Amino acid sequence: MTQPPSYPTPPAGGPPPAAGGVAPSPGPHPQGYAVPPQYAPPGYPVPPQYGPAGHPPPHWPTAPPALSPPALSPAGQPLASFGDRLLAWLIDTALATVVVMVLFMPVFLVLWWRMFREVTRTNPDGTLVEPDPATFLTDFFLPLLLFEIGIFVVLLGLYWLYHVEYLKRGGQTLGKKIMKLRVVPLDPTRTLDRRMAGRRWLVQYLACSLVPGLSYADGFWQLWDKPWQQCLHDKFAATVVVKVAS
Repeated sequence: MTQPPSYPTPPAGGPPPAAGGVAPSPGPHPQGYAVPPQYAPPGYPVPPQYGPAGHPPPHWPTAPPALSPPALSPAGQPLASFGDRLLAWLIDTALATVVVMVLFMPVFLVLWWRMFREVTRTNPDGTLVEPDPATFLTDFFLPLLLFEIGIFVVLLGLYWLYHVEYLKRGGQTLGKKIMKLRVVPLDPTRTLDRRMAGRRWLVQYLACSLVPGLSYADGFWQLWDKPWQQCLHDKFAATVVVKVAS
């Protein structure tokens, strides 16, 4: 009886090699040389850097996170940024400074010239005339004090006209109009009136000028206020500042 042909015993640790192939070495592979998965024989693990087909390696960059939408007012308008509000305030402050200089600089120069002429008067022998304290009080000190009080009163009136009467007409001062900002009520069903504008002015320009440090707290409050990004004068008046097209 004919015996079937014998075959060599397969090596331990894996199946026999394919026809014409070479059996992989049962020992560990050299350091740094991973076996590609398409050539790895059955029984050998796939190296971790080669994931399943159709999946990117774990070190590939992922998609960037989506940008958060801008904050909106209760009426759905985008809220004004800190930078835009700061620039609008600087424009209004520069305008007020120019108006004050035009109105009061001539008066200040006249008072200064009178004082300078009085303290530089000389006697016939060339010595300086001793100033009379009573004359100094009545001719210089009192006029200067009245001048400063007058500046304060006039400035209050000008600021009221500009930041209350003018603001309530369209919710914009010149600085806000240039920066395309508008003051609107927090309640969308209401309109900006004299009371709201007056409460904003009372805190922003009167209280902040009398209380040390309050102007800084008022201006920077917007940076951490949520959700309407209000300053303290906005909260007191129940208003918000929004970005508009014009």
